[in-house]
Amino acid sequence: MSFPLVRNRRLRSSAALRNLVREHTVTLDDLLYPIFVTHGTNIKEEISSMPGVYHFSLDRLEEEIREIVELGLPAIVLFGVPHEKDAHASSAYDPNGIVQQASRLIKTWAPELLIVADTCLCQFMDHGHCGVVHYDEAKGRAEVLNDASLDLLVKTAVSQAEAGADIIAPSNMMDGFVYAIRQGLDEAGYEQVPIMSYSVKYASSFYGPFREAAHSTPQFGDRKTYQMDPANVREALREAESDVAEGADMLMVKPALAYMDVVRALREKFNLPLVVYNVSGEYSLVKAAAMQGWVDEKSIVMETMTGFKRAGADMIITYFAKDIARWLRN
Repeated sequence: MSFPLVRNRRLRSSAALRNLVREHTVTLDDLLYPIFVTHGTNIKEEISSMPGVYHFSLDRLEEEIREIVELGLPAIVLFGVPHEKDAHASSAYDPNGIVQQASRLIKTWAPELLIVADTCLCQFMDHGHCGVVHYDEAKGRAEVLNDASLDLLVKTAVSQAEAGADIIAPSNMMDGFVYAIRQGLDEAGYEQVPIMSYSVKYASSFYGPFREAAHSTPQFGDRKTYQMDPANVREALREAESDVAEGADMLMVKPALAYMDVVRALREKFNLPLVVYNVSGEYSLVKAAAMQGWVDEKSIVMETMTGFKRAGADMIITYFAKDIARWLRN
């Protein structure tokens, strides 16, 4: 029988052959691991909605950093949970703020580990929003002020760089935030510190567990006036184009799993390194299903990570990073 001449299954006949022709792989160098640091002593407290993810006080942080380094992970994303909040997010840019203290300590323990500092204000604001809030009497509602928020974001980014952050990752979605932060870093002498911009951050329901982790739930309203509508793709391209023009070094799409079409659209249009954030809700759904025995955790996680790479991601922020590092060893 001469038909078919093309037999695609020929290249699937063994594991060795499948490995040889594999188009996309996940490696340790693709992964960034989020960490939550907080005030207090002897705290290693599991976040109830995110099994395996913890709050760490500074005196318990070293053990976590040592494990991350031993696993071979190249970078962390650092989130701070302060003990004091106010309407000006003053602890976000305090030289002795929780992120700044943690950064300095991490650089003494593991100077080669890259620190990506999340640059936002929500967990430091008493109202939980990502910027300065003003109540407009005429409109009868509170509004997040864009330009006033930029000033605080610049102060935060500079203080994080001063404390040792290798990469600044602004996640606030204020208009012009990349330009403002780039200018602020350059003027402070940190022109070599890159910006990993949360360029396309959707107003997503997948953030729920993170808001428990970061204690950042808005005290009123929602974030739909500054985070993106999940229905929009063309707008995502405009957001990313603005960040490229303003000096971003890396672009991000957040969340990842429900937005791989957006990842692909950015990959096809822009040449900058592209990051996806495999967010808390995506993590918790898999963990919960795996704990019930409904899915094979390793298989579904690795398939998802491969999907991110196939869509065009260069880097993946994921709470699964330590698990993946262990799986890749075996």
